[in-house]
This record gives sequence, structure tokens and C-alpha cells, in this order.
Amino acid sequence: MKTKLLLAPVAALLATVCHPAIAREAIDADRMVADVKTLSSDTFEGRAPGTVGEERTIGYLIARFQDIGLQPAGPDGQWVQKVPLLHTTLGAPKTLAFAGPKGAMPVAVGKDVYVSTLRPDDTARIAGAPVVFVGYGVNAPERGWDDFKGMDLKGKLVVFLINDPDFYAKKGEPAAGKFGGRTMTYYGRWTYKFEEAARQGAVGALIVHDTAGAGYGWNVVTSPGGENYDIVRSKDKLTSLALQGWLSADASTRLFASAGLDLAKLSTAARRPDFKPVELKGVTFDAEVPVNHEEVMSHNVLAQIPGTTRKDEVVMFGAHWDAYGKGAPDAQGRIYRAGANDDGIGIAGILDIARVMKSEPAPQRTVVFAAWTAEERGLLGSEFYAANPVFPMEKTVANLTIDVLQTAGAANDVTVIGKGQDTLEDDMARVAATQGRRVTVESLPERGLFYRADHFSFAKRGVPVMLMMGLAGAADLKDGGVKAGQAWIDAYTGQCYHQACDAWSPDWKMEGAVQDVELIRTIGEELAGSAKWPQWKPGSEFKAVRDTSDAVRK
Repeated sequence: MKTKLLLAPVAALLATVCHPAIAREAIDADRMVADVKTLSSDTFEGRAPGTVGEERTIGYLIARFQDIGLQPAGPDGQWVQKVPLLHTTLGAPKTLAFAGPKGAMPVAVGKDVYVSTLRPDDTARIAGAPVVFVGYGVNAPERGWDDFKGMDLKGKLVVFLINDPDFYAKKGEPAAGKFGGRTMTYYGRWTYKFEEAARQGAVGALIVHDTAGAGYGWNVVTSPGGENYDIVRSKDKLTSLALQGWLSADASTRLFASAGLDLAKLSTAARRPDFKPVELKGVTFDAEVPVNHEEVMSHNVLAQIPGTTRKDEVVMFGAHWDAYGKGAPDAQGRIYRAGANDDGIGIAGILDIARVMKSEPAPQRTVVFAAWTAEERGLLGSEFYAANPVFPMEKTVANLTIDVLQTAGAANDVTVIGKGQDTLEDDMARVAATQGRRVTVESLPERGLFYRADHFSFAKRGVPVMLMMGLAGAADLKDGGVKAGQAWIDAYTGQCYHQACDAWSPDWKMEGAVQDVELIRTIGEELAGSAKWPQWKPGSEFKAVRDTSDAVRK
């Protein structure tokens, strides 16, 4: 990407949001709204990686950080970190069907099945693959659980259930409590399931869709439109899965019935540790789907306020700049899925945190502001950084992430996501109290939000994290209470999440979003001005990783 392409459209755009530098002040809702309106405008074409929309977004962010007075924090003193991505798009299938004892069973893309690929092949081809049900697709020896039981899955299509084996388990069942009860573990995430299917040698993998277990409806599953992204990998590191995706609940039930099997009964059986894979006898899967694939050079944007006395220790704020780009016109004719709230508002939040922190005396520790690419494609920008860090993970004090904030007004509470993970939740409670707010635990921990945002790339490498996300629970709004907070979530997730209507609206009430940004800003400022190291709590799966580098921090 050439600098002139990055910066060409920026001058005019900055005029809509930039203000003269002033003394330290509170987070400014008007400034945040100005950034959101700009980033979600048609000029940025939905901010998809590898497009003109990315060029304009990157240029805009660099110019904003420069205007605030920050320094570049990327490799070799650059503003950006290059993130090589594989971008795939499926064409119309020549073949996509199951065959069973009673003949062919075609499936309609978008209605019955949704698939994509992470392989740079011209054609995604699966020929006569036997179909095997592998329960929840979990291989967790530390929990005494193995859904695969050594079965050879090479060349086969696996079908599995979403979430953890104990998601629907009743008291007294063998699975009950094995995986945190209703709180999702990483084993429940679709990303883990596809990764494990590939490790087991499968040629394809499909998850039975279940709105309760997934945490979102079929409309969210199909929203990428056959596109997928991955970090560019060498041939020996490519996934074995020619196709991966989802089966609708109805199509899954029909498929199993064609083999004389009852999916509901098998789902119950899968909640036992002695479950063994079940082959759908006589059922095979064939697919021949053209694939358009390209390597796309995308970019993380990294800015910093250098520390004074502890500059090698880093406090990081993060949000993702990408959204879903161009799509089919909605009822109003809008084609750009521009992500005003997901995550334009997060980017606006870290920009304003950067502004107010730059107006203060320089912090003891270095503060990094990261705008990640390809979060919507699988947390790829943050994952690439975490695997290729500019600042060592061992000396990264905390990652503080903003990803979607509620825009329904001031709240009496704030939601903690991943309760029991680290001591940052204690800081959250303390700072929230100074705002006259209390902490509420996320209402649907089974949705696994802790594993679904960019902070997770840091958590699994041992860095303590905090995620601020308005989707985690119905806010107790000062105007309308929890009922009004739930109404906002229902409207947003049911209609606009990953859709063109995720657009700025004059109906937005920014007070609650500002409360959350002020809270996370305060925690970051405290960490940046101290020698304090947040800690993972006993029982966290990430504590052991951090413990291995304790000596570095002493």
C-alpha cells in the first residue's frame, strides 16, 4: 500500500472531526460521534480488508493519531504492521449435495447450508466423503473428554454440535459442570471445532446450527456471503478442510433421519464421555465449488505515547477498524455494512482516550493504541500481532479492548465479561463505583464472548485482559431499566448486527458509551502510571502461561 493512497482522502475527512488540542478533559461524546459518522460513511465502503475502503481507513487513522500528537508504534518505526491475509470467495456450486440410501439430497446454500474455505485452491472439491457425527467435536484430555476415540477421519466430512458438552446437560448427567456449565469454554467455539477437525484429518466440517448454543441466529452465520479470510500460511500449515461451515437445524434433522438416526437422541448421547463417533451409514457428501482466492496485504495501525521511567512495559488499548464491506442492498438500498457500532464506536473510543491521555503528563509506562484489521474474519489482525509482537507479550501489562458499546443511554451498571479470569475485573468494580455504577455479570456466558474479540489473542498468550462490550448483557438503563437495555440488544442483534443498518443514527444516546470509555480509560491510566501488574486468578486457563514469564516482570 502506497502512502499517497493512504493519505489522499484524509485532509477533507479530518476537517469533520479534528479539534484544536486542549487541556485534559473528559471523554467527548461529540468527538466520538464525529469519528463514527466519518468511518461509517459511504466514503469508506464498509471498511473491508484489502479494499479501497481499507486504504482510506488506514490513512484516516494515521492522520488522526498524528493530529493527536502520538508516535508510530509499528515495526521499524512505522504506523502500520503488515498483515498478509488469504481472502477466499466461493462461487456458485457445481455440486453441493448429500447422497443417502434413498438417493440425492441437494442442499440449498444460504437456506440449508453455509460453507466457506480457508484453502487457496481454485476448486473446493469433496468427492463421496463418508459423513460422521462426532458429538461436540471436543478433544480435552485434561477434562477426561475425547469425542473422536481414535477414529480415522481422513477423507471424511464431520458433523458436530455447537457449544460445550455440558451446555444442555442436566444435573446428574456425566457432562454436567465438566466445561463450566452454561459458561462457554474455548472448546465450545466454532473456531476450535474447525481447528480440531483439521487436526483429526477431516476433509470437511459442518456445525449443526442452534441459535441458543451459538448465541446468534442463522442470519449471522450467512452474513459473510461465502467469503473467508485467514493469515497467509505455508502449504504444510494449511487446513485439511476443503469446506467448513454450518447446517441449519432443519437440514441436519433431515440428514440424520435419512440414515435412520435421531439427531435429538444422538445429541443427548454426545453428553457422555463414552460417546463414540457415529457414521451416517450410506450417506456421503459431494462438493465441487469454484473458489476465487487472493493474497491481500492488510494492516494493523499502531500508535504510542512513550513511557518515561518504565517505557519497556506496555499498556495497550485496542479496537478493530474492519467491518463487512459491500453487500446486497437492504430495504433502504444501503449496500455497505459499515459497522458504525461494530466497531466504529470502539475506534472512536480509543481515539478519544488517546487524545485525553496525550493532554496529560507523559505516563511512566508506554501506552499503545491498536486499531486491528480482520477481527470480523477471525481476530486475524490481533492474532498476527500477538504472534509477531512489536512489544514483548511478557512486558505487556494488559490489553484493554472496546468492541461494540450500547447507545441507548446512561446505565446504572457495567458488564464484566469472563468473570473470574483476572484482577482487572476488581479494578472495574472499583472504578465503576466512583461512577455510581455496579458490576453485573454477563447475562449469557454460554455465548462465549470472552473468546470472540481481539483481547483473546492476548489472553491465550498470558496477557491480562478486559473486554468492554455492550452485547454482553442488558444494561440497567437509567431511563427504562433492564427492560429497555434488553430491547436495545434485541433490536441491534436481531436486525443490524453485521448488516447495513449498523449505521450511525441521530437516535443514538451516547451517555452509556461514554461511561464505559471513561471506565476503561481510567483503568488504563492507572496502570500506565504505576508499577502494578494485573494477575490471572486461580483457576484461569491462562494463568499458567503468564506464570512461565514471572521472572521477566520481577
